[in-house]
Amino acid sequence: MAAEAVIRFAAVLAAAMTIAAVPVSAQTNDGNPERAKIDCSNEANAMAADCVKDGGATKGGSGAAQASAVFLPALIVDLFPNPAAPPAPVPAPRPEPATSPGGNQAGPPASGPIVSPTDLIAVQSRRAVTGEFVPDEVLVTVDGDAGAVQQIAASFGLEVRSQRQSRLLGATLVRFGIPDGRPVGVVLAQLAADGRTRRREPNHIYSLQQAAGIVNYAFDRIALDAKRASGENVRVAVIDTGIDDSNPALAGVIAAQFDAMPDVPIEKRDHGTSIDGLIAGVGPLEGMAPGARIYHARAFEGGKSTMDVILSALDWAADQNVSIINMSFVGPKNDLLGTACRNARALGMVLVAAAGNNGPKAPYGYPAAFDGVIAVTATDAKDALMPQANRGAYVFISAPGVEMVAPSGAGSDVVTGTSFAAAIVSGAIANLIHATPDRSADDIEKALAATAKDLGLKGRDNDFGYGLLDIKAAGTAKE
Repeated sequence: MAAEAVIRFAAVLAAAMTIAAVPVSAQTNDGNPERAKIDCSNEANAMAADCVKDGGATKGGSGAAQASAVFLPALIVDLFPNPAAPPAPVPAPRPEPATSPGGNQAGPPASGPIVSPTDLIAVQSRRAVTGEFVPDEVLVTVDGDAGAVQQIAASFGLEVRSQRQSRLLGATLVRFGIPDGRPVGVVLAQLAADGRTRRREPNHIYSLQQAAGIVNYAFDRIALDAKRASGENVRVAVIDTGIDDSNPALAGVIAAQFDAMPDVPIEKRDHGTSIDGLIAGVGPLEGMAPGARIYHARAFEGGKSTMDVILSALDWAADQNVSIINMSFVGPKNDLLGTACRNARALGMVLVAAAGNNGPKAPYGYPAAFDGVIAVTATDAKDALMPQANRGAYVFISAPGVEMVAPSGAGSDVVTGTSFAAAIVSGAIANLIHATPDRSADDIEKALAATAKDLGLKGRDNDFGYGLLDIKAAGTAKE
């Protein structure tokens, strides 16, 4: 009876509250691969509805709450037409985790087996991802064992859809389902009355940051000598779509793969293939850091993912002893993601994220806007800002990301977006770590800021951050 009273009281408190999460800073996927491509790099077209939608300015990176339905911006993901995807690989057992973070030892043989989260207790398969957050799920960190999780579910009329121990959160992460149609905000308020629940969040939805878009000019613009570029044996984690690991540009590049959503068939492989290739590709489409070892976590399908899937991928990356984590996606502020990023940084990992492609008035994009994450915006071959780039005090640095050739699932294509600028920065940082393996994440961040080529207004600004990445100068900066 006490639990019922708590539920009724919390429901009254929450009835007037709308769970208005910060609007996602990217777009839903176009289901028609034959649709004409959006040329968002064209200045005239960049102001069209397909390129930019104003999400409302925010302060402090939290976004504005809206009492009505949350507005989703228009499409910016999915540049490439995709061939039919090959059958998804059969999951293999999870490899033994690395013993300590921060090292750069070589990983398993290239194109290793794709592993899946073996500690995930799945009760209900995930479904298509749409909207701001999954409307009938919440994510909760719980003190206690599986019995406590079941007791909480029974007390509040919830389903346990998955649960696992999160390394980066330091707690059991539970994905509760809401079978009776209660609003997410009401359930979160009800759960707050139970002292065994430590953190409670919507299962927010995140989107890849690719815009429609000639030779890779990035080497020249960031002052990186292509003949001397090397990220040999530096471990870089990429959280993205599935990849085409048969693409010649990725030959010998992929050290290990992890599928954070094994119950969802792989249909899109282009975005992840481009990101991996820009970081460490080989052959004619050479990346910024040839020799780097890519640990690729598939966490997106149809350009979308959810918070629980992304956290699973981040935990796997943390277990792989990586030095860099590339996150070319954007979504709302989420305390669980913020905690994971903060703890990954404390473990010595450099976190790089796309600032977002939703225009000058868009809300802050996360994880880029979290402290300790290097937020990257995109510039073109003449150092001009990509028109549809997000703006804000959280933007840290600029890098090439407009109309670059990159490998894709179909071979290669021209790509544009802050996703790809983030990959350029991740590859550049791999060069710094290769040259000085004991260089700390803090020192790298300070060096990038101190040596960037100032663009726009003098000093750090909301458009370009500290300015254009100068990796040669950052490499020689004193610690």
